[in-house]
Amino acid sequence: MTLLQLRVLLAVAEHGGFTAAGTALGMSQPAVSRAVSALESELDTVLLRRGRDGVALTDAGARAATHAREALRQVDLLRTEVAAVSGRVTGTLRLASLPSATGTLIAARLRGFAERYPLVTVRLLEGSDEEIRDWLDQGVVDAGVVTLPAPGLHLELLDSHEMVAVLPAGHALGAGDTVTYQALAAEPFIRSSCGCARVFEGVAREVGVRLDPAFEARELSAVLEMVGAGLGVSIVPAVALRTVPAETIVRPLVPRTVRTLGVAAAAGASPAARAFLEEVARTRKVVVPVSADAGGAPVAAPVDAARPA
Repeated sequence: MTLLQLRVLLAVAEHGGFTAAGTALGMSQPAVSRAVSALESELDTVLLRRGRDGVALTDAGARAATHAREALRQVDLLRTEVAAVSGRVTGTLRLASLPSATGTLIAARLRGFAERYPLVTVRLLEGSDEEIRDWLDQGVVDAGVVTLPAPGLHLELLDSHEMVAVLPAGHALGAGDTVTYQALAAEPFIRSSCGCARVFEGVAREVGVRLDPAFEARELSAVLEMVGAGLGVSIVPAVALRTVPAETIVRPLVPRTVRTLGVAAAAGASPAARAFLEEVARTRKVVVPVSADAGGAPVAAPVDAARPA
């Protein structure tokens, strides 16, 4: 078998078809099909099942994909580790981020990282907290943004920020300076599934209430639009609110709820992943909300916790 055949197998599994995999790899569809057939002949088993919904891995194919992913990772490590001996950081950084952290917390770090390590190619994926932890365990990504605590992972602190209540403009709960979990539990609740629910649901359990979602959305932008339309209330990370939509108002929570994020590296992290964690540590700032502006949005004071370069 060849490394190309392993890459083709993974591409077909990821994209769900031979044509899409060929486009991603710059290969023709017949060439992709031949590579898979050759690998199946080598292993004497069927790796892919063709169906109406596309192509999916068989049980044997899933096992083969796990080893193929690790084999390719080790080949990449061979190249990058050898290059690192001579002081060059090269290769690919496969980074996973929470949608609420990508633009606000990760983009600036990636800009600085790219300036320091121009030979590294970055591939960014977005997912929920659970998805990112699975990707780290499976070796799909080299590093990922996760909610702390995250026992067993090697990581660097990325940021701490408050979670806040978001209400439709004119809502009765907006008359006060803060909003309690008990008050939110009595309203239709819109839950974000992007990863932050783990934090506020834990606090809700501690105060003895349950936030039963009337609606659920993956993207925070969709959550805000639904709140603005008067469908319910929600809790979101303050760091994701660059601006507060005119149809909504924001209030601090009681009890105060803080989400802390870190960037974790997978086991046997590549030099590129280790270098990115160093970039995060070098530029780290812990954000501590101290007040609220006229619209109720938290005003944060950054406390510089960066270590010297």
